[in-house]
Amino acid sequence: VRRRRARRVTLNPIDLVFASPRKLPKAANLRGRVVVLDVAFAADGIGPGFPKITGKFLADLGPRLARWVDHHDHERHAQYRGDPRFVLHTKAEHGACPEIVTPDMVRETGPIDTIVAHFDLDGLYAAAKWLLGGREPYPGADADARAVDTRIGPIGPIAATIDKALRAHYEDTVLLIRIVRWLVAGMPRGPEAEAITAAAADFDRMAAQAETIAREYVVEDDIAVVRAPSSGPAFDKTELLLLGQRVASVAVVIDGQTVNIAAHFESGLDFVALLGLGGGMPTRVSVPASRLMETLEKIREALRARG
Repeated sequence: VRRRRARRVTLNPIDLVFASPRKLPKAANLRGRVVVLDVAFAADGIGPGFPKITGKFLADLGPRLARWVDHHDHERHAQYRGDPRFVLHTKAEHGACPEIVTPDMVRETGPIDTIVAHFDLDGLYAAAKWLLGGREPYPGADADARAVDTRIGPIGPIAATIDKALRAHYEDTVLLIRIVRWLVAGMPRGPEAEAITAAAADFDRMAAQAETIAREYVVEDDIAVVRAPSSGPAFDKTELLLLGQRVASVAVVIDGQTVNIAAHFESGLDFVALLGLGGGMPTRVSVPASRLMETLEKIREALRARG
């Protein structure tokens, strides 16, 4: 699993830090009051879990946490329901994080100094919306974020371009900064727009490679399985999983020592519960390759039970 280093940039008077559930910044490096957007609690079923990652971060941050807004399933959400700083939902309740952010929430939270956001479109849109006082950066932005994160429904041209750019360059911190800055500024023409468009063009080559790999899918018991090549041109994993879902209910991509699993958002499958992962997105998860056979058998059983 690729990991990225949390990076900080100041946007107006607020620092913006990009992170992921398993790679959080050090609380001591964050300035003032902090809002966390679209960052799931670390799952307990893979590697160091909640206590050593999310729990430690929360303890170190202490009262400086102003708000934590998320929409990923996790069994530990219940223990924070009494704390108004936590606005935690499931994926079924909210398909994306930006729709949870409202002007009232931003106003009630008060002045903040730092935003920690997930580095996907969902997280960047939530950060931009917060910086805009809870207002969408453009009409329909919330719906676009939901469509991208669930892969259900039409995606507008702005989000389609940003989604492509991020899927090709999700580790490019400069690009992430440009996207948020561009959204907050009202999406003007200029260097930011050009950089996003250029990054999106790179995705088309990665999608083409995913289509090539997808020809090797083997379908059995309504599960499509493919092993990604260890070398060769870069490919988009999300695209490869989506292509697998065209030929089976569940797509499985074995990429090195990681098994990536995905199903349609409305499939009724919950891989988090099925595989005892503790938290995450119910219809898209990753497990170590050592769990491949066990995982496939459990998915077969779930598909048979579903009918």
